[in-house]
Amino acid sequence: MILGMLIDLDHLLANPIFAPNRCSINFHPLHSYYAITVYLLLLIPRKTRLIGLGLVIHILADSVDCMLMQV
Repeated sequence: MILGMLIDLDHLLANPIFAPNRCSINFHPLHSYYAITVYLLLLIPRKTRLIGLGLVIHILADSVDCMLMQV
């Protein structure tokens, strides 16, 4: 499940790499809604369930971060 953190590598494609007030959901390629759909589909087969769970937990954490930035 720690491998779910590898999707943050797409932050290296952004300019600047780190922006404190930027929501990563639907900004970075691996945080797009299309990618999130794939991560949810990975929860269905037993062989990919743990990978999908790690990715979905990562996206949920990023979503909470985005919500907290708006408050």
